Amino acid sequence: MDLPDPALLSTPALLLDVEAFDHNLATMAAALPGPRCRPHVKAFKSTAVAGALRNAGHGTFCTATVRELIGMAQAGFTEDLLLANECLDPRRLAALAATAEQTGATITVAVDSEATVDAAAAAGLRHVLIDVNVGLARCGCDPTDAGWLAERARGGGLEVRGVMGYEGHLMGNPDRSVRSDGLEVSMAALLEAHRAVGGEVISGGGTGTYDLNRWVTEIQAGSYTMMDTAYAQLGLPFRQALAVAATVISTGTRNGRRYFVADCGLKALGMDHGPPDVELADGSAAKVWFCSDEHVTFSLPDDAGDGAAPALGALVAVRPAHVDPTVAYHERYVVVRGGAIVDEWRIDLRGW
Repeated sequence: MDLPDPALLSTPALLLDVEAFDHNLATMAAALPGPRCRPHVKAFKSTAVAGALRNAGHGTFCTATVRELIGMAQAGFTEDLLLANECLDPRRLAALAATAEQTGATITVAVDSEATVDAAAAAGLRHVLIDVNVGLARCGCDPTDAGWLAERARGGGLEVRGVMGYEGHLMGNPDRSVRSDGLEVSMAALLEAHRAVGGEVISGGGTGTYDLNRWVTEIQAGSYTMMDTAYAQLGLPFRQALAVAATVISTGTRNGRRYFVADCGLKALGMDHGPPDVELADGSAAKVWFCSDEHVTFSLPDDAGDGAAPALGALVAVRPAHVDPTVAYHERYVVVRGGAIVDEWRIDLRGW
């Protein structure tokens, strides 16, 4: 990534390479046009990004939080919004129902138990998907329970649109054959549930299985828009559009090895998928030693010459291993093209 003039940035700054971003949107739109892809807002948390996705042909979205969903509806994304998560908070569910009434948005929520079904009905919501556990051991009912849950929902006045299931336990496996074989097992469970539930929607998938999952009617993918170093290991046709620009603020020597410190640490990066990569100005990869609260410490590659050493005040590109939590730490994207800052997009759907 070409970095902007350091004088124009306060770091750490979340950079979005618009050329890579546009490539990613066009690639997914060609593979899964229109409603075949339901972009997942949790990955990017920005109505500006959602607008670009709508321009690419995707008008339906899913979210992980009520805040994301309400923000999307209030921004005019009302065609078909899915809360792909369970919620038992009556105040938040009532706010969803009020938002549907005020904006005319079609709002669907995931349910996986009697409690979540009854809470959705009590709040005055209209549409649900039965969330099915297909192997991740996160949310979702047992496939054999999906049918009677659907009947309970219909008995409570809810429209059951179909089923959803997330094969997240497979999503990041670098072995494509493991993803494919595991996916067949997971989708067999989802289809079993769908036979009992009915409805037009079979929702699932994500960036890591977008081109493998032939069983669902729509793919819930979000990370493809930005990409991270974890997904980059899968050989997908998407480019890394996201980096945190950081300033080199200190340098030193330990055990005869020179190291450098930049101002991007745990409070600016999602670290649950591993440490970040640090890209030097010449495009080479630094050797990351560790991250602390406000810092990343790194050294030059073993084969680098002295000329590759960044000066104090220089910028480096820090590539996160996980897009979603990294974005949540920042208030805006600094949109760049060829190293020039061309725009800023608010990350206006952060928080809860």
